[in-house]
Amino acid sequence: MRNLYGFINAREKVMRGVFLFSAIFSILALATITIFLLVSGVPFIAKTGFAKFLFGSDWAPLADTPSYGIFPMIVASLYVTALSVIIGIGIGLLTAIALYKFCPKKLVAPIRQMINLLAGIPSVIFGLFGMTIIVPFIRDYISPTGVGYGILSASLVLGIMILPTIVSVSLDSLNSVSNTYYEGALALGATKEQATFKIMLPAAKSGILAGVVLAIGRAIGETMAVIMVIGGSPEMPESLFQSVRTMTANIAMGALELNGDALSALIATGVVLFVFTLILNVSFSLLKKDNSDKVADKIAGKITGKERRGAKK
Repeated sequence: MRNLYGFINAREKVMRGVFLFSAIFSILALATITIFLLVSGVPFIAKTGFAKFLFGSDWAPLADTPSYGIFPMIVASLYVTALSVIIGIGIGLLTAIALYKFCPKKLVAPIRQMINLLAGIPSVIFGLFGMTIIVPFIRDYISPTGVGYGILSASLVLGIMILPTIVSVSLDSLNSVSNTYYEGALALGATKEQATFKIMLPAAKSGILAGVVLAIGRAIGETMAVIMVIGGSPEMPESLFQSVRTMTANIAMGALELNGDALSALIATGVVLFVFTLILNVSFSLLKKDNSDKVADKIAGKITGKERRGAKK
C-alpha cells in the first residue's frame, strides 16, 4: 500500500512539473516574441517618426528616397476585419441559434461536425476558392469597376474562415446556460423565439463575445488567403472593389525580399499589429469583467416582472 501511495505521489509531482513547464514555456514564448518586436521595431518607428510611419500614405521601401507610411494598410486591415466579422457573426450566430433550439436533434451533431471541418482546411485552399469562385463572380456580376480583387472578396473569404470559431463557441456558450431560464420563460408565457433571443442569448453573451474576439484575431492575422484575393496594391482604400493591401499581407510579401531598413519597417508593422491585438484583448477583458452579474440581474428582473404581472391578473 505504501508503494502505491508513493507511486501516486510521484506521478502527481511529475504532472505538476509538466503543467508548470507548459505554463512557463507559454509565458517565455510570449515574452520572447514581444521583446523581439519591441527591440527590432520600436527603434525604427522612432527613427522614421511615429506620425510619419503610422499616418504616412506612401509605401515605397525600394525607392531612391524610401518612404514607409503604413496608414493605407492599417485602414485596409480594419475594413477587411470589420466586414468579415460582420459577415461571420451574422451567419455564425444565427447558425448556432438554429442548432441550439430550432434544428432536429439528430441533425445537430452532423451539421456541427461539417462546420468544424472548415477549421481544418488550409488557408491556401480558401484562397484558391476565393480566386476561382468569389473573385470572378464579384468581377462579372457585382463590381461596378470590373475588378474582382479587393476588400469585399477578402471579407467574404475571411467570413467563411471564421465561421467554425463563432458557431462552435456560441453554441457551447448557449448550451452552458442553465435550461431553467428557458423553461421559466416558457412557463411565464414567452414563445420559443422570445425565450431564446431575449433570455438565453443575453445570458450567453460573455461566451459569445469571447468567440467574436477569437474571430477578430483570426481575421486580422490571416495572411495567405488574403494575399490571394485582395490584390496587393499599397493604396488608400476608397472602394470595396479596389486592389489594396493589409498589414499582414505587406509583411508576408516583403519578408523574403527586403532587408535593412525595409525589413525593420516590416517588423515595425508587426509591432502595430501586436498593439492592435493587445488593445482588443484588454477591451474584451474590461467588457467581460462585470458582464455576468449584469446579465443575471437583467434576467432575474425580467422573470420577476412577469411573475408580478401574472399575480396582478
